[in-house]
Amino acid sequence: MSAEMVGLSIILIGILLIVGKWIRVRFSVFQKYFLPSSILGGFIALILGPEVFGKLIGQSQGNSSLLSNGVFPEDVLSTWLTLPGLLISVIFATLFLGKKIPNIKDIWLTTGPQVSFGQTVAWGQYVFGLLLTITLLTPFFGINPMAGALIEIGFEGGHGTSAGLSETFQQLGFADGANLAIGLATVGVVSGVVTGIILINIAVKKNKTNILKDPNNLPEDKLRGIIKPDDRPSAGKMTTQPESIEPLALHIAIIGVAILAGKALLEALIYVESITWGAWTDTEILTHLPLFPLAMVGGVILQILIDKTGKFNLIDRKMILRIQGLALDFLIVSAIATLSLTVIGENFLPFLLLALTGITWNIIAFIFLAPRMIPENWFERGIGDYGQSMGMTAAGLMLIRIADSKGETKALEAFGYKQLMFEPLVGGGLFTAASLPLIYEFGPVPILFLCLAIMIVWLIVGIFYFGKK
Repeated sequence: MSAEMVGLSIILIGILLIVGKWIRVRFSVFQKYFLPSSILGGFIALILGPEVFGKLIGQSQGNSSLLSNGVFPEDVLSTWLTLPGLLISVIFATLFLGKKIPNIKDIWLTTGPQVSFGQTVAWGQYVFGLLLTITLLTPFFGINPMAGALIEIGFEGGHGTSAGLSETFQQLGFADGANLAIGLATVGVVSGVVTGIILINIAVKKNKTNILKDPNNLPEDKLRGIIKPDDRPSAGKMTTQPESIEPLALHIAIIGVAILAGKALLEALIYVESITWGAWTDTEILTHLPLFPLAMVGGVILQILIDKTGKFNLIDRKMILRIQGLALDFLIVSAIATLSLTVIGENFLPFLLLALTGITWNIIAFIFLAPRMIPENWFERGIGDYGQSMGMTAAGLMLIRIADSKGETKALEAFGYKQLMFEPLVGGGLFTAASLPLIYEFGPVPILFLCLAIMIVWLIVGIFYFGKK
């Protein structure tokens, strides 16, 4: 694969993002449901690629015709296949960089109710996914038992986690799982935004919201996703003189150090496993663990060291977020563009059952558990967790900003703090990455009971501790 093809692949993703943005601005139906430009661009690439346009050409003109693989060169598609696995480490390494790590007590007091609700939903996705797989999908459809983890990987983890685990799926003999997870992530994001908007409208009509009273009067620039010139915030601060080092280059380098620290930590853990329980029992878990959750740990360690030793405050959080957003947009486009519709078609009924189970559990949990676990401003604070549980942190942030645009309920602050006690473990964290090898090594039933026990603990904490406050 030549450097020119890698460059062309990146340029094409940029063009797809611009086309997706134009569609969002031009057509009100996409504005109404706040669909991101990256998802629209990804769908365009999927339609023009070998799975849709290429197959239509192949059926009409033969598989040897010029466009039987779609409009994109094969090397471009190969490059897009590798991008998600690389970019997910960038995204996770940036989660806590440039953000002062508060003590656990402050986090717990500020965001404890949302942590308990979010954890309950996440572990519930494992519980109901594993139950569905054990009772129906494996015995009747012959699907791999690891499918029980797909709801949490696709919904809580999103496109990044789903694509990042593709190598793990292949290593464990369930290669189709990556495409199913990415498909679920796409269903989750789209249905999360659509149902989130519907829930907001219903809540307004039933007087359940404390801030928003008319969601239909959102400003046009908000619908189009364009910030007015006078309201545009800075994208980041110049923390260094460009003649010494370009600030953007510095921040990219710092992210690289965090990823490298995560890689070193992963290799150390694999080595420890190989000379201890791995050698004693022939059980390998950490060998199948991907890099990205350890890249997040590397970012946390690096940030703690900077907090203790750094005196120049060279990391700007807004600059880090811009890099994170760039990686996420490119990841989503490339992941959807290379999605295998054939795999989803061959497993359509199991895929549909998994999607419906995940959506149903998330909606029921939000309607019945959020008001009982979040004692104050439950809707504004819970709607963010609902959006995140459907596949994207950005979707959760967007729903919070619709329900509480001025931040009067502190939902945004609590949502941010929540990630410190949420993402290290689930939603793409260590257990999300380890769930596949755990099911592979021990089977789905023990993991089901483990997830059920953890879900019940968080449920009790949320209802009987925070819910009573």
